[in-house]
Amino acid sequence: MQSRTIYQYAVLACLLTAAVFAVSCKKHLVSLNENPNGANPSTTNPSFVLSTVLTETGRAYVDLGFNDLAGVMQHTQKDGWVGSHNEYDWGGSNSWSGYYDILRNNQLVYEKAVESGFELHQGVSLVMKSMLFGLITDLWGDAPYTHALKGDKEGDENARPPLDPQETIYMGILADLEKANELLSKPKNEYTSPIDAVDVYYQGEPSKWRKMANSLALRYYMRLAEKLPAVAKAGIEKIVAGPDQYPIITSAAEDAAMPFIGTSDADSWPTNSTYDRDNGSRYRRIKMCNTLVNSLQALNDPRLSVWARKVECFLLVDPSKPTGTGTIYKAVDTIVAGEPRKVRYISPDVLASKGLTLADINQDENYVGIPPALVGPAVYNLSNDAAQASTNTHVSWLSSIYAEPKGPLLKARLISAAEVHFILAEAAGIKGWAAGNAEAHYKAGIQASFAAWGVSDKYNAYINSPAVAFQNTQQQIIEQKWIAAWSAATEAWFDYKRTGFPVLTAGPNAKGPAVPVRFYYMLDERNLNKANIDAAAAKLETTGFSAYGANGPQNSPWSKPWVLQGTGKPW
Repeated sequence: MQSRTIYQYAVLACLLTAAVFAVSCKKHLVSLNENPNGANPSTTNPSFVLSTVLTETGRAYVDLGFNDLAGVMQHTQKDGWVGSHNEYDWGGSNSWSGYYDILRNNQLVYEKAVESGFELHQGVSLVMKSMLFGLITDLWGDAPYTHALKGDKEGDENARPPLDPQETIYMGILADLEKANELLSKPKNEYTSPIDAVDVYYQGEPSKWRKMANSLALRYYMRLAEKLPAVAKAGIEKIVAGPDQYPIITSAAEDAAMPFIGTSDADSWPTNSTYDRDNGSRYRRIKMCNTLVNSLQALNDPRLSVWARKVECFLLVDPSKPTGTGTIYKAVDTIVAGEPRKVRYISPDVLASKGLTLADINQDENYVGIPPALVGPAVYNLSNDAAQASTNTHVSWLSSIYAEPKGPLLKARLISAAEVHFILAEAAGIKGWAAGNAEAHYKAGIQASFAAWGVSDKYNAYINSPAVAFQNTQQQIIEQKWIAAWSAATEAWFDYKRTGFPVLTAGPNAKGPAVPVRFYYMLDERNLNKANIDAAAAKLETTGFSAYGANGPQNSPWSKPWVLQGTGKPW
């Protein structure tokens, strides 16, 4: 009997110990699951997260518009690791995960701002939400929107969200920008929580954020100009008619632009050599594309000398030279227009021995771009170096500023006065909408771009040249807009898809015979959200080029999303 009692106590003691241990473990596990280095959504200050949203968006935008889409839009070409840049070789999958990661942080900012009554944060986060979802739908077409960013909530539609139609996304964006315009309408001193210390775009100035919101609205109204012209017309005319209620960006000083601080690779210009472990390869492998170079030269455009370096050594085919001249690289000193330069003389037999004609090389003394999607771009123009990321002295490298980690011209440019003025020039001159004077906006767009790139002193001579004089054609307006989109070619691609300008020809080694119009839906999403991705892909309009895609004709970069269907654009 006694032993039984002792046994019962022993069992009870064990059970109590286990219970205490379980409670202790539970508390310990909760503690372990709290990331000491991460933001706690329940206690975090939205300003800290907003800083991340702004900087990560800036980096993502410049990485896209200065890298692969600059290749698509033939601003630049690579002569090393060329596939995704020159040839549209995207491996059948383009990830949108990074954009949705930023949107999740932005959603936290918005929710905390609503909870705390911070109207400035709310307005800014709605602007960023609009820009990011606009980017996603412009790149892919239909995309998760209504049920996006809800993976922590119950319901299959949140875990595997359906893809909203493009029209729904665009209209949602415009509604959010209207709300942002209202939230950002107060004087700065009336907002209870300033963002000066974390705002890398506008240093906490609400009036500039308000202008950005309405300028983005102009962008997305114009995006709908071919598909929903009545909506686009009404929206643009509403903004132009009410400058006090809907202020917009009008000068380069108001551009939404993010500088780089250059203290590490993460906060430096993407092609900087300072933090490049591969001996400056990122900078060396990007060269100018002849499509842009030729256009700038035809206009005698001073921005070319800001963006590009003259060739280190130009080619000159000289029939008077002895046979074999130029077989081996030899740079000879010479003078061109009073400037010391170097030239490589070539005898005609050397060209013939390589199976080349004069049409296959470029003898320009100053600027030479690489043609798009060449086979073997590293050896173009009798390069002295056939390696990837070559040191080819016979083509134009980018300006040396792009090898630096930071600088006054090195900025992520999200939306600019130049873009706004060109939108209004097209609206007024081509569409016939009440959007001001088309010629005045055309000139103001060029002037704003010149100011942004530090060549304002050359504006008068340029604008008065016959080649630049206003012709009131969509092609001229969009081509100037394409030039002004240097380092931000993403927007130029979206304009190309809508208008077909500038006229671009895919190169001989491109994955398709025309410039593509969208990104692939990503492989992970196709695997994890197959039914919804398949449904969205089925709504894409297949074209004569769709079969060139690497994931079948439906999910093809040459299949048209809703905003292009029935427009006949860009091809």
